Amino acid sequence: MGHNNEFGAYMDPALVERPTGSGILNGTTFAVKDVIAIRGHVSSAGNPDWLRSHKPADGHAEAVRRLLAAGAELRGVTHTDELMYSLGGENIHYGTPINPRGRGRIPGGSSSGSAVAVASYRADFALGTDTGGSVRVPASYCGIYGLRPSHGAIDMRGVIPLAPRFDTVGWMARSPELLLRVGEVLLASGDPADTPPMAAKAEDAGRSVRKLFLAKEAWALTDPSCGDCWSGPLRYLQAGAAAAEEVMIAAEGLDAWKEAFRVLQASQIWATHGAWIRSANPTFGPDIAARFALAEQIAGQDHSNAEALQHSIVRRLCDLLGDDGILVIPTVPGVAPPAGGKAEELERNRSGALSLCCIAGLAGLPQVTLPVEGPKGLPLGLSVIGGPGQDLRLLAWIGQIWKPSVQLHS
Repeated sequence: MGHNNEFGAYMDPALVERPTGSGILNGTTFAVKDVIAIRGHVSSAGNPDWLRSHKPADGHAEAVRRLLAAGAELRGVTHTDELMYSLGGENIHYGTPINPRGRGRIPGGSSSGSAVAVASYRADFALGTDTGGSVRVPASYCGIYGLRPSHGAIDMRGVIPLAPRFDTVGWMARSPELLLRVGEVLLASGDPADTPPMAAKAEDAGRSVRKLFLAKEAWALTDPSCGDCWSGPLRYLQAGAAAAEEVMIAAEGLDAWKEAFRVLQASQIWATHGAWIRSANPTFGPDIAARFALAEQIAGQDHSNAEALQHSIVRRLCDLLGDDGILVIPTVPGVAPPAGGKAEELERNRSGALSLCCIAGLAGLPQVTLPVEGPKGLPLGLSVIGGPGQDLRLLAWIGQIWKPSVQLHS
């Protein structure tokens, strides 16, 4: 049986898939972004023309199959921005889910419905996808925990792609404990039903952190209205590490990193969806249409400089973090902006978010966003980024050191 759609999180609140096995997710419920295959369901990818031109899935996405086998029950398919090409959460065709932690403010996208489903207690956890920030941004705006995993760590079978070079399946929850449990299922190499209890796996995963690195360029982007909201949470993170240090990570500046990400992503997006767009001539919202038009232009250009910069970023960050260092940044510069804002204001917010989200995106690194109390009680996101493949270790460490007193109040 489904549930109500009071917050507008769901495309289909009535879709239910019972667990197929038993495991560490017994008794939990989850929702799925409408780009992830459910047997017999047609994913809309946030666009009616996509919905009309595609057939029902003949099987579950691998991530869904693993969660069902571990004892979780799927309840509902959630809203997304059009073809995942946005960070706002406002969809001209299907509306905007209500942000439960910031009424009148955008929920963030493109995994907007998944974040709202979790934040409104309609689901224990939810799957989203994250290419340029689509799990991290809505998790931050809605005051919940979210993980963008290491690129390539989660099986993408059954997921509509956007830019495969950066695409990931991520997830959101209201506690670090559940975020880790889901990770133990999705990141496991064997049968998810045989996943050992969390404590057994977390013991090694949560080994001590050598050093926290605070990226100066990232912290320079924070909204001044946030004041000292970050200071208490940062102290908790620093107490969980052997040492802390402020560092400069981008000699070129984060604007150069963002531009490299933008062109590499756009080129891949057009390669992925250009043929369908030319064939189906879909109706997009003005902002999405403009992005696809720009992607078509970018796709034919020389991206060798962006490619070289990405390779350099991967080397630098992997050398800096190793397997026991953590980079600490704000998830996005500030709180969720008001819904229905002017296009230029929303684009400015998108640009700030991309400047921060491109760090882990370009390097393919795992990033967890943690909810903290911001100005006027609105959510802020504080992020920790680990070395490549350190997903479980990062999640376990957070579970050990993160204190309820710094979490956003329910």
